[in-house]
Amino acid sequence: MWNFRKVDAWNRALDLSKVVYEMTRGFPSDEKYGLTSQLRRAVVSISSNIAEGCGRRTSRDFVGFMYNAIGSLKEVESELFVAEKLGHVDMVDVEKLVVELEEIGRMISEMIRKESERGIR
Repeated sequence: MWNFRKVDAWNRALDLSKVVYEMTRGFPSDEKYGLTSQLRRAVVSISSNIAEGCGRRTSRDFVGFMYNAIGSLKEVESELFVAEKLGHVDMVDVEKLVVELEEIGRMISEMIRKESERGIR
């Protein structure tokens, strides 16, 4: 088991959540139950899946939750492009966040690799 609070990917994902929450405050009010809610849920899901995976007993479960985190990461990326297409955010801001998403994804992938080397139990 990993201590999720010491995992760099979890901390970076937590910081990203704050950025996305601040960004979505500027979205139109008619997006409150649409894109705003979906983006917020997806970005929180990244750190949540990392934390949940770190609390699992088996490597197989850990890896599964890390893949869920990557899935949520890709969901956030896609939704950011939707937000840009709708004119809610600038492409420059989206590109900065995509760079951070890619880095978090690399970190999670490295965690999967290390855990897989230990052997799936």
